[in-house]
Amino acid sequence: MFSYRHAFHAANHADVLKHIVLVHLLDYLGTKPTPYWVIDTHAGAGVYALDGEWASKRGEFIDGIARLWSRNDAPHAVNEYLDVVRSMNPDGMLRYYPGSPFIALHFLRDKDRLRLFEFHRNESLALARNIGEAGGGATRKTLIDAADGFVAVQALLPPPPRRGLVLIDPSYEDKRDYSKVVSTLKGALTRFATGSFAIWYPQVQRRDSFEMVRKLSNMTDLRWLHASLTVRRPSADGLGLHGSGMFVINPCWTLEAAMHETLPWLANVLAQDSGAGWTLESNGL
Repeated sequence: MFSYRHAFHAANHADVLKHIVLVHLLDYLGTKPTPYWVIDTHAGAGVYALDGEWASKRGEFIDGIARLWSRNDAPHAVNEYLDVVRSMNPDGMLRYYPGSPFIALHFLRDKDRLRLFEFHRNESLALARNIGEAGGGATRKTLIDAADGFVAVQALLPPPPRRGLVLIDPSYEDKRDYSKVVSTLKGALTRFATGSFAIWYPQVQRRDSFEMVRKLSNMTDLRWLHASLTVRRPSADGLGLHGSGMFVINPCWTLEAAMHETLPWLANVLAQDSGAGWTLESNGL
């Protein structure tokens, strides 16, 4: 069992990109009356205290959400995301950050459902506690399984309403996660070809990351969109996270335009040096 705890990295630049995309996808799903499911394969603890021991130890949120918090010139997709974070901080002070499960709960209607997997025991216990403390609406819509999401997700597909979003967001602390993402996605698509799948990955100086994106891009007969955000030059020692990306299968038609507006703004606001930048690709299907 690996020791990864997302609280150390909560609300950093990678979370900002991931959750802006997630908010846009969820908002679009809610525009249609039919119910949908959200399935999160690596859910984490659900919510994070930015003034807590773990988040404050590294302070990665300072170069992430904190840079956006007081801006009044943000693009629409960024403001949608900030509205979700502000709903957890009604006094205007940035203290709590919603992970993907609580972002999903913000959008879920009574008829929609949330299915969460978290294999790390401590994270799973924290997730169950946080969902329980959120109240009856959250617990009624949500099921939590302390299982390997790479494996367990297959049994839930296709979800009963035949509409849904699957978020695949491992830590990649284990380098085998890169190949597991590809194999999991291939299996999931045989069961739920019309579903939306959002895959987050880190920009690190490791060939596995580039190979995973190449394999995803080469999957035929799929609509996809690939957005990446780089905040600094790769470090000389080869360590650390200099950016991240989101690879979305079956994206909603509004996502590409939203990212064209959002990514240049983010690259400017979150830049840590002159190596900051962004990319946006789609296969046009």
